Amino acid sequence: MKGVYYLLIYVRRNFQLKIGSLGSVSFKKGFYVYAGSGKGEGNSGELLNRVIRHLRVHKRNHWHIDYLLSSKYAELKGVCIIEDEVLTECELVKKIFFSGVPVPGFGSTDCKNNCPSHLIRLI
Repeated sequence: MKGVYYLLIYVRRNFQLKIGSLGSVSFKKGFYVYAGSGKGEGNSGELLNRVIRHLRVHKRNHWHIDYLLSSKYAELKGVCIIEDEVLTECELVKKIFFSGVPVPGFGSTDCKNNCPSHLIRLI
């Protein structure tokens, strides 16, 4: 299954968090949307497995989102999976970009489309 997903995350209070190579990142209280993808290349369950990994409580912090989701101040409130052969996480971010503020560099350090972020704070 190829496609994209987004996670709705609620941050309970303002806080700072060290996130891998990004360093210290400030989060304001409120709702955030994170866009991700699963290409499905060679593994038909990659998209679903990626989302299930995000739901796990105990995991090694690998991606930027792992750091945020492991914080006691962040709570995953919802998940939406979109099966699509063409839609990318970058296109999904552009669709929600207008309603929020990007967290610079979050989840997009390896983005080929130079997205400023794949995590948007909703306003």
